[in-house]
Amino acid sequence: MGKGGLKWVVVGNWGSFLPTVNKMESNDATMPKFCSVYLHGVDEKRRVQVPAKWRPRKEGIELTLVLWPKYKEGLCVRVLPPLKFDEMLGDLDAMSNDDPAKPVLKRLIGSDAEQVTLDKSGRICLPEGMARAAGITKEAVLVGMLDRFEIWNPERHRMVKASDSALAPEAFRRME
Repeated sequence: MGKGGLKWVVVGNWGSFLPTVNKMESNDATMPKFCSVYLHGVDEKRRVQVPAKWRPRKEGIELTLVLWPKYKEGLCVRVLPPLKFDEMLGDLDAMSNDDPAKPVLKRLIGSDAEQVTLDKSGRICLPEGMARAAGITKEAVLVGMLDRFEIWNPERHRMVKASDSALAPEAFRRME
């Protein structure tokens, strides 16, 4: 059994290692659910307070910060708890080796991602280049996404929220 309740299995002839999650172990009890939206100040060292409800239940848990470019409104910082980061690695590894996007994604995510832990005051420090690219300076909006959260520049967040509102009726219809 690996860290975080993951088992590693050999897949294919090349010995790729993919995490598999046992159903009983898939509920990561060390991480809360990320609900709500918070506006927090960012200090001169680029530290931002993580809401108390969102903090890992155990000390020393690493969160992975990834600069997320999938929004037309601009970049944000996606914060992944260990299980979600492991799932993303599994998704990358499962991509065909013939897919030219696979090494691009592995390089981009691998070279730009940062793993952080909360300090004693419950803050994480955003790397300088990541904060600059996401436009995060004096204030940040932390947006819960249930199993992960994002950190946004307040103006970009207003724009993405407007886009989300336009798409919401169709998105909710898909859940019925």
